[in-house]
This record gives sequence, structure tokens and C-alpha cells, in this order.
Amino acid sequence: MTQIQSISKHIAFFSFAGICLLFSACGDNDTQKNQPEIAEDFFEFQKFSLKDFGLNATIMLPDETANIGASTRPEVKHEEDGFKWEIEVGPNFYLIIDDFGEEKNKVADKKRKLKELDIFETKFLVDEKDFIIYESTLKVDGEKASPITKPKPHVSYHVYGQKVIDGYTYVFRSREEGYQKNIIDLMAKSIKSVREVKNI
Repeated sequence: MTQIQSISKHIAFFSFAGICLLFSACGDNDTQKNQPEIAEDFFEFQKFSLKDFGLNATIMLPDETANIGASTRPEVKHEEDGFKWEIEVGPNFYLIIDDFGEEKNKVADKKRKLKELDIFETKFLVDEKDFIIYESTLKVDGEKASPITKPKPHVSYHVYGQKVIDGYTYVFRSREEGYQKNIIDLMAKSIKSVREVKNI
């Protein structure tokens, strides 16, 4: 074998190896893209299946170590064939799920309605296509109150997100009157954690 032939074989071998590594890396990236994104730390949370209540999904809910008075076992209120679920985890965590069937863009609809409210000022703290956290402040007419008598503005926090389960849209939201920010942060993590489960 001549020196030129030897060099050519080495070049061909390393070229082939490089191509294999390139395809392998691309494959890994594709696999990662297809995997559900889990970006939250779910310490002090427990995994809870909604299968027994007609939803093929799981959700992470605060456990008794979350320091919000959470109970050891979440309670779910749902009427058979109904379109609403109420999840209670102790006295300070009340999450609502609404079934909107084939309707889409529920978060966009909610944002539009919030902007149309005249008595509340809305500030979006998290603004995503399928998920929002917002601060709601009751507007006070400054002309009718002096700096001394002017009441402290009422501020509440809310979370609203949509998920697709079995091809249908479900909205996960806090109660209408909202909560303190720390409770909403926990609810936001719960909503983000919802995963559709096939064949459970």
C-alpha cells in the first residue's frame, strides 16, 4: 500500500466517523425537542392523576410541606359528564378546570376581556400564548378622595392557562377573586406541570 493510499483511507475513515457523530447529535436534539419540557423544580409537590375524574392527565400539586396549609390528599369536585372540575388542596389552594371542547385561543380571549374592564387595571406578569399570570388592581377615583382618606388599592393575583387533552381544550385557572402572589406562583407551577397521559 502506498503512502498516498494510506492517507486517503485515513481521511475517508475520519470523514465517515464525523458524519456519524453529526447525525447522532442531530438525532439527540430531535429527541430532546420531542420530549415534554420540565423546567420547574417540583420540590414540595406531589404527582396527582386526574384519570378517576374523567381527564387523561396528571398534575403536580402542593403537598403538606408547601407551608400553605395543604392537606395530604387533594380533593376533586366534579359531576359526571360535567364541564367543570374544582381541585382543593387545603383551605388556601383552589384550582378550577373548565372544559371548552374544541374552542381555541382561550387565553387570548381572556386577555381581551381583561383589557375591556374599566374598574380594574391589569398588569401581565407572565404573558405567553397559552398561559398568563396577571395582577389586578381595583381603580380608585382620586378626585373623590384626599391623600388621607384615599383607600388602599385592592390588589389580587391570578393565573389562567389552557391545555389540550385528548384533542379538547381545558382551561386551568385560579378563582375569580384571585389569591396572594405566593399562592398564584404555586398554582402556576401546577398548571405548567399538566401532562396528557395516553392509555391510562
